Amino acid sequence: MLVHSRTGRWALWALFAVLFVPLFALPLLVILAASFSTHWSGAFPSGPTAGHYTAAVRGTSLQALTTSLVTAVTASLLALTLGTWAALAAQSLRARGRRFLDALFVLPLAVPSVVVGLAVLVAFSRPPVLLNGTPWIVILAHTVLVTAFAHQSVSAALRRLDPAYEQAAAGLGARPAYVLLRVKLPLLLPSLGAAAGLCFALSMGELSATMMLYPPDWLPLPVLVFTATDRGSLFTGSALAVVLMTTTLLVLLAVSRLRTKASYR
Repeated sequence: MLVHSRTGRWALWALFAVLFVPLFALPLLVILAASFSTHWSGAFPSGPTAGHYTAAVRGTSLQALTTSLVTAVTASLLALTLGTWAALAAQSLRARGRRFLDALFVLPLAVPSVVVGLAVLVAFSRPPVLLNGTPWIVILAHTVLVTAFAHQSVSAALRRLDPAYEQAAAGLGARPAYVLLRVKLPLLLPSLGAAAGLCFALSMGELSATMMLYPPDWLPLPVLVFTATDRGSLFTGSALAVVLMTTTLLVLLAVSRLRTKASYR
């Protein structure tokens, strides 16, 4: 912390609390309270119950959670593979080529995600690549949306990577494939873990593009949360939202532990 005086630190923490609690913590706490309630009493939810969670972990809700997990894991792995490959390949390009590649990957972030969903829907609704009505069109849209984060994370890690490791391995006679698999990628594991966690979290919460693309038999949990609240089932939707947040947080904690272990290797 750059503030060295005790009074300044207390003032900074107070400012942080004033900004953080109403803007970030309070809305999440309201959702948590609503998930255990049956009705509103004035400004607060009341009528304690755990019945909403009984429905949130069964039947359609459980299937929607599984769908979100499969979509997020698959899209994250694809994004990590494509983003890492592109970042590694960009090292052999000139500065202008690297800038063009960066702009190409960031392009889906420069437009609303609903535009990406529409583009995927138009592009893959006719032969020869017909994906409309299949789970793969949702996975493809999520991959397009999150690959930029994987690419940017790995590119930044490559710029910070000391070339002496690669040069030493090459000087000892290691082939390029060996250097990549046994030297460069292990050094990138912490960044790859961070990119994987970010891609997973973003995919788990993606709604706009998913609403345009999902088939009836591939219903992700964010869509179910939206439809529940849109029908007026606020408390059920809150329970589903808590399940979504908890699942995402648990996966991110697991990825963080793996990333921490990788950084000490």
